[in-house]
Amino acid sequence: MPSPSQPDQTKADTSPYDALLLVSFGGPEKPEDVVPFLENVTRGRGIPRERLEEVGQHYYLFGGRSPINDQNREFLDRLREDLSGAGIDLPVYWGNRNWDPYLRDTLEQMAADGITRAACFMTSAYSSYSSCRQYRENLADAVAEVEDAPVLDKLRHYFNHPGFVEAVVDATLAALAELPVAAREGAHLAFVTHSIPTAMNDGSGPDGGAYVTQHRSVAQEVVDRVREETGRRHAHELVFCSRSGAPHVPWLEPDVNDHLRSLHAHGVPGVVMVPVGFVSDHMEVIYDLDTEAMATAEELGLPARRAATAGVDPRFVAAVRDLLLERAAVERGDDRERAAVGSLDALWDRCPVGCCPNPRGDRPALCGAEG
Repeated sequence: MPSPSQPDQTKADTSPYDALLLVSFGGPEKPEDVVPFLENVTRGRGIPRERLEEVGQHYYLFGGRSPINDQNREFLDRLREDLSGAGIDLPVYWGNRNWDPYLRDTLEQMAADGITRAACFMTSAYSSYSSCRQYRENLADAVAEVEDAPVLDKLRHYFNHPGFVEAVVDATLAALAELPVAAREGAHLAFVTHSIPTAMNDGSGPDGGAYVTQHRSVAQEVVDRVREETGRRHAHELVFCSRSGAPHVPWLEPDVNDHLRSLHAHGVPGVVMVPVGFVSDHMEVIYDLDTEAMATAEELGLPARRAATAGVDPRFVAAVRDLLLERAAVERGDDRERAAVGSLDALWDRCPVGCCPNPRGDRPALCGAEG
């Protein structure tokens, strides 16, 4: 039997993968990056530069630097430590959709390093066009531009992986404990995620509605586990932030600020905002919640706290290793437990045909059942 300092290599077999690729959104690193970054994000949508300058003010409040790249750097460090500690000697790369390091550049480096097949971990946990298929389209674009690019497999959705959910539960408990005592028992839990057009939610997943369904499943699991710890079942609701786009296009509601006003009007004594749709404290969290929503709560006199994101919680970091080993076993034809909690089972390895369609028309996408 291997000792704890000598992990069982048969349990840490990552073949057929010879690399792991972290795929993220990207963000500006300095003020002069902001508008070019937003142009990358919105390319093809005809949004005028003046509007991009307006949106860019959110970034300028924080020195023109998004926190997401630094958070990815820290996550990469923790992930490499975790893999090494488990006896896994596997190179870990990082590529962004919208800013340096760009996916194409990263794939060129991987090809130069002789990488032939990589598992991809996305910093987006749920099903929708913008949170899944668009990543897959960007992978297809990058692979098409790189000679001898490695084969890429996307690791499955992990919104209900215990490593993610347990981090959210503990963060929610910690935020509840920070509320004033008089507000704690009757506190409301507002589970916050990025709003998307209602039509995009209607098309998410193979049968539609997956984006909202997945979030609500996680929220219910967190509420149930909080009750197990505290003896209280807190009222809760899924709410949204970061709406953008034309005013006449319906997006998922309620907005978090409108929700806070409604809670106050109904006499709710306090609220914890749980950013369940985000894996780290990037711009939507530090501006939409920590800045804008907290200002709304303060204006109302509503005691409010914001729960931490999963970030670099060791359980979340270890979840990546578990997903990697699970998928490697699948590709080898071996059996391995697929960890999942809540009302939904572990999801597919390859996105089903027609899953999360592009609202502007079909484009090539990797990591799906169609190819």
